[in-house]
Amino acid sequence: MAESNFIDYVKIHCRSGNGGAGSAHFFRDKMNSKGGPDGGDGGAGGDIVLVGNSQLWTLLPLKYRKHVRADNGKNGGRSRSTGASGKPILLEVPLGTVAKDAETGEILFEITEDGEKKVLVPGGMGGLGNWHFKSAQKQNPKYAQQGIPGTESWKILELKVLADVGLVGLPNAGKSTLLSVLTAAKPKIASYPFTTLVPNLGIIRHRDWQSFVMADIPGIIEGAHEGKGLGHRFLKHIERNALLLFMVPCFSENIKKEYKILLDECAKFNPELMIKDRLLAITQCDAISPEDLKKLKKKLAPLKPVFISAVSGLGLEELKDTLWEQINKNP
Repeated sequence: MAESNFIDYVKIHCRSGNGGAGSAHFFRDKMNSKGGPDGGDGGAGGDIVLVGNSQLWTLLPLKYRKHVRADNGKNGGRSRSTGASGKPILLEVPLGTVAKDAETGEILFEITEDGEKKVLVPGGMGGLGNWHFKSAQKQNPKYAQQGIPGTESWKILELKVLADVGLVGLPNAGKSTLLSVLTAAKPKIASYPFTTLVPNLGIIRHRDWQSFVMADIPGIIEGAHEGKGLGHRFLKHIERNALLLFMVPCFSENIKKEYKILLDECAKFNPELMIKDRLLAITQCDAISPEDLKKLKKKLAPLKPVFISAVSGLGLEELKDTLWEQINKNP
């Protein structure tokens, strides 16, 4: 994903269509100059609808579309003819898009399936024609309903990346390198912190032509749950991953402490993240001697981590097998 093209937040002003007015018409022809009421109903105003598209991965198409307007419904006509409904506006969004009310912050819904449609802002209903109001007491009602106005409001669309496995670690934990080795993704890789500024997705091919999706989440720092290091923007993408793969380099001064920092930041941001399955991977194990690696395995045995190296390939097949097993244990 090109960083300049990855947009995960947009705020748009929406106005749905007004409902058309009902007609107060009376039937007339050459044989009947005083026919009864036959005014038709007004057409409904156009809705603004979000549509899931699995081929999209960014909200970029909506970044510069600040105002979205739907068509109004047409007025009703004679012979009980209903006015045409306003054409709805269909906004295609990536899977994992969350719609919110900009004023209250209330979450309205999420789009999670390809082709899924949900109304973001409903159009106004059309008014009833005068024939609806005919009764024994009022044979010739000369009034009809006006259409209901559409809704005008600001909405927020946020994208939370959908993936089977989310990579979680401090900056320079080796997440991007692992993704580039296991998949065809080409994330930006360098030896300085915060190389990755946007999530990167890749498809991992597994045995028997199986596959699963892995997401490289930008590095998390201590205090991320308070917004440090763009923490909120990064952590939200972890919420949509089925399994979390925590990554800590083997040469970290205190592996257990670093792992605890990552767990604490996730828990403080959203306690429900702790319900997700997780796995700890000790990375860059090619950088230490076999003797030191053996000692490290013994020291960290209670955490049940996997020891890997994206450079040498150490433990990568074991890692893929473990991830596949965890992903599919609760289908």
